Amino acid sequence: MADFLHNPESEIDRLETLARRVLDRARQGGADQAEVSLSSSLAREAAVRLGEVDVLEEARDRGIRVTVFSKQCSGTASTGDLREATVDECVDRALAIARHTQPDPAAGLADAQLMASETVDLDLWHPVDLSMPDLLARAREIEQAGRDADARISNSEGASVSTEASVSVYANSHGFLGSSRGTSYSQSCVLIAADEAGMQRDYDWDTRRRFEALTDPADTGAGAARRTVRRLGARRVPTGKVPVLFAPEVARGLIGHLVSAVSGSSLYRRASFLLDAVGEQVLPKWMSVVERPRLPGGPSSGWYDGDGVATRESALVADGELLRYVLSNYSARRLGLQTTANAGGVRNLSVLGPARELETLLKDMGSGLVVTEVMGQGVNLVTGDYSRGAAGFWVEDGQIAWPVEEITIAGHLRDMLKNVIATGTDIDTRRNIQTGSLLIEQMMVAGQQ
Repeated sequence: MADFLHNPESEIDRLETLARRVLDRARQGGADQAEVSLSSSLAREAAVRLGEVDVLEEARDRGIRVTVFSKQCSGTASTGDLREATVDECVDRALAIARHTQPDPAAGLADAQLMASETVDLDLWHPVDLSMPDLLARAREIEQAGRDADARISNSEGASVSTEASVSVYANSHGFLGSSRGTSYSQSCVLIAADEAGMQRDYDWDTRRRFEALTDPADTGAGAARRTVRRLGARRVPTGKVPVLFAPEVARGLIGHLVSAVSGSSLYRRASFLLDAVGEQVLPKWMSVVERPRLPGGPSSGWYDGDGVATRESALVADGELLRYVLSNYSARRLGLQTTANAGGVRNLSVLGPARELETLLKDMGSGLVVTEVMGQGVNLVTGDYSRGAAGFWVEDGQIAWPVEEITIAGHLRDMLKNVIATGTDIDTRRNIQTGSLLIEQMMVAGQQ
């Protein structure tokens, strides 16, 4: 593992050599165009439960995915075996598949002039060779801190610590050859609390590019205990329409529904409530959403997308207005548009606008619901209908009054997005979509009859 971590260039060189071999064989096999993605990773995870070892896992993964294009027909094949003979067989399978598929006018590589031309160091590679004993010791510290934090913590579902280092290469027959490398470190703890009213479960976690940037182990354990204990005594609330504050971990999902609705695959299938919505107001005028794919150290940074197209900072929504869709090369062609360098999805999406402290948001609510968890699959992106089970906290007179469970929140996504009246300063930077809390003016909450 140490060789891979401290000398990733040798692994990248090997993947680049295989990429060139794939493109040469595809061309010799009659392909008009071809592309190949290769990856190699090392991962370790250690988990404990009640102080005892629960999981010890080390994984060394490699993979290759080949796509060939011939007369607008395409074929794709993949394998986890990177021996040269197996890679050659993979190319041959892709060629054979292309000979038996129907032509697709949208098939093919992105235009050559759109390829990324300048390698950019995005500060994603920070290797630390952590042994299993190191990971186990940290996991035990996290869990013990959580169990010791409050007498009402009655049980544990465990604590885990993981590390991953990966390198990848993408190449195509336009002559583009790009590589990237990145590290990530994660930790989590899940605890159970009990009192005379029953039991509750919650968790805390963190993930970072740099190991030293992770939250202190004791803080993650104590955070899991604090989040779990605060749910004790949960009850239902009266049914009615009230202000609803989505905590950052739930607000992220709401913005994710917006992204899904304006993504190419939903649009060319006519399966979105935001068809033909470019130029429309989809959020309040004070609110913008910007993609920053080249953010140094970002959770999803990259200087090229899955088609080799150069990425760049770009607004998705500005002053509430939808400026563009989220398109790969293929989906753009299906729609008669140009790629937005989003093959593989959005990268580092930030919600921007005047933000308020959580205490101010609660005062602005007066009485209402803070949602910290949603459950179920009640989101219909075709119609925009939204109905999900939820848990969180009831607010009275601008203060959190008691925990809430076994309720349902419902609305329409178009209305929910337009009726965001405030956002919080509590921005969560750990994930690809980065937003603070979002306060929605009013939603239907179904609780007590």
